[in-house]
Amino acid sequence: MNRMRLGLTSVTFRQKTAKEIIRLAAKAGLDGIEWGGDLHVQAGDTKTAQQIGEQTRAAGLSVLSYGSYYRCGKKEDFTPVLASAKALGAPVIRVWAGNKAYEALSEEERKELADTLRAAAQTACEEGITVALEYHRGTATQTIDGTLSLLREVRHGNLFSYWQPNPEISVSEQLKEIDALLPFLQNAHVFCWTEKEERRPLSEGREHWTEYLRHVREGGRLHDLILEFVRDDAEETFLADARTLHELADKLNL
Repeated sequence: MNRMRLGLTSVTFRQKTAKEIIRLAAKAGLDGIEWGGDLHVQAGDTKTAQQIGEQTRAAGLSVLSYGSYYRCGKKEDFTPVLASAKALGAPVIRVWAGNKAYEALSEEERKELADTLRAAAQTACEEGITVALEYHRGTATQTIDGTLSLLREVRHGNLFSYWQPNPEISVSEQLKEIDALLPFLQNAHVFCWTEKEERRPLSEGREHWTEYLRHVREGGRLHDLILEFVRDDAEETFLADARTLHELADKLNL
């Protein structure tokens, strides 16, 4: 198994410039950055995407992925999203599976979502770019059953999934999610939240994340562990979380 890369998603620091985020990621000894499409690398702004991609690589970092906010709606155009990902030099585009739980979708809505995702996966595949679903509440990937049903319905070899912990469910349920997703796992967002969604230092979630990553390791295909949502949006907390992530990766030989 290849070594997993450790990174930061730029949405963690929406208030900072791209150069400041690059500096922080390098200071933390990370491998790369997932650039968000909401602010730093907006869809269709290929000039900025190219510049930020070049700045990232010049700092010795990789562009891990393009964190788009494409929601796979029938009226949304994937073209500018793909153009920005190409200009950025991103190997992966993260997309969102609509804005409803899979179980709440009508048969027509499910077909429409699957068709849109299939088309995006195919178009990106032709450019050598992978598509992966954000694993998130309030979307068709809200539950593991919904996610797997959607992936089966799309039936495309270029569509994968992220994973991140859901603070509303138990650790044992989280581990079952990971195990079920193993064949499709692309990247994971790493953070520590309480059940009340209070952000905590990653060190406080060390025991849980050790178990999560042990299960992730068994899959053999997950590429990147990407830090997100640090306490108080503080640089010091981020740097401490990065040290914890390095320690976890070293301990588990990831």
